[in-house]
Amino acid sequence: MMVSKSTAYYRANPAAKAKKDAYNTKYHATPERKAYRADLDKERRARAKAGQVLTGKDVSHTAGGGTTLEDSSTNRARNRGLK
Repeated sequence: MMVSKSTAYYRANPAAKAKKDAYNTKYHATPERKAYRADLDKERRARAKAGQVLTGKDVSHTAGGGTTLEDSSTNRARNRGLK
C-alpha cells in the first residue's frame, strides 16, 4: 500500500514525528481551538435534537462564519497540502 510523502517521512524520522505531535497537542489545547470545537459540537447536538440525519456528515464552518452540514470526506479533505 502506498503512503503519502509526509507519512513516509515521519515513519523514517521519529524525532520529527514526536516534535510534530508535541506541537499539535499544544495547538489543539488553546482556548481558540477548544471554542472552535465546542461551537461545532453544540451545533451538531442541536441538529441531532431537531431530527436531522447526521450519519457520514460533519458540521463545518463556512467562509461567511456560519455552519453547514457536509460530507465528512469533503470537509476533511479541504486545504490538504495548503497549510
